[in-house]
Amino acid sequence: MTSNGGIVIVGGGLAAARTAEQLRRSEYSGPVTIVSDEDHLPYDRPPLSKEVLRSETDDVTLKPREFYDENDITVLLGKAAQSVDTAAQTIRLSDGSDLGYNELIIATGLVPKRIPSFPDLAGIHVLRSFDESLALRAHAATARKAVVIGAGFIGCEVAASLRKMGVDVVLVEPQPAPLASVLGEQIGDLVTRLHRAEGVDVRCGVGVSEVGGSDRVEKVVLADGSELDADLVVVGIGSRPATEWLEGSGIELDNGVVCDEHGRASAPHVWAIGDVASWRHTQGHQVRVEHWSNVADQARALIPTLMGKEASAAVSVPYFWSDQYDVKIQCLGEPEADDTVHVVEDDGRKFLAYYERDGIVVGVVGGGMPGKVMKTRNKIATGAPISDVLG
Repeated sequence: MTSNGGIVIVGGGLAAARTAEQLRRSEYSGPVTIVSDEDHLPYDRPPLSKEVLRSETDDVTLKPREFYDENDITVLLGKAAQSVDTAAQTIRLSDGSDLGYNELIIATGLVPKRIPSFPDLAGIHVLRSFDESLALRAHAATARKAVVIGAGFIGCEVAASLRKMGVDVVLVEPQPAPLASVLGEQIGDLVTRLHRAEGVDVRCGVGVSEVGGSDRVEKVVLADGSELDADLVVVGIGSRPATEWLEGSGIELDNGVVCDEHGRASAPHVWAIGDVASWRHTQGHQVRVEHWSNVADQARALIPTLMGKEASAAVSVPYFWSDQYDVKIQCLGEPEADDTVHVVEDDGRKFLAYYERDGIVVGVVGGGMPGKVMKTRNKIATGAPISDVLG
């Protein structure tokens, strides 16, 4: 068994890198170890469906090797955490070794959902890792017809990138519109309009019944019986928290690792941060936020608490964005699909909409309206009446 008597961070993305960095900035001088199942240093994931896929960059590393060396941060690559013994305070790694910890921070993020009924055919892709993005990029370079299954943010971004690469794209979504389950049909229809204007064949309200081919995918059959030619299929039907390795550990799991308002999990000396973590909101309910900007807010609450210092709970207005063609779609707050939506600007491509719940502005979504979106942050944070923004 290897025992380092320090802090072990399991994960290979933004949450792991930012947590290690924040520990050193907070003058924690003990051992820090990052454990990642990937062969790459922690990297940024949002560009995978955009700049990396379109061959605009291959460098998404968050910090160079020198950063980890200079800050005395050990990075174990290609070693998946397979289980944890919270009593012994050890993690079993995929190479059979055990790694001891004083404090464990879980930052494993998400894993993409797959469609188990699909046959094992070349040309069917999911997108979560850098290597998967490179594989999709290589295939897309020779593809003619692609079917993207799922019109969430990843599916929409991949469809936009493939169109820019000259591939004919059919975007299939069982919901009535893209992003309908997140932002509602009204905004989903505006996103549909954007994609159709770029030549994407958007099929909503229909699922996929099967894919076919010999060695490679050749066709996709929809639930309505229509058959689509395809030499490339991308499955983007959502993700789930990467918590399988924690099952049986005694750590409470419910849509992620259940934590208090400072990131403390149910087991002693265990914490969680980022997409995998379900934190208690200051209003008492559990919230798991899958947004890039959320990590910094959580780190500012978790790290001081872990080090025995006073820290405020992580309170922020959730923010995320999605780049599709030349339009940056931005969202502030916690909009829900059944909120009342007020579209206040729409020029046929760009738009701005406020979300109302019980007379309060709870969110804003804009396409190509960055200034107007961001200026609403304080209104959302203070629970202002919807009349304050509609005025």
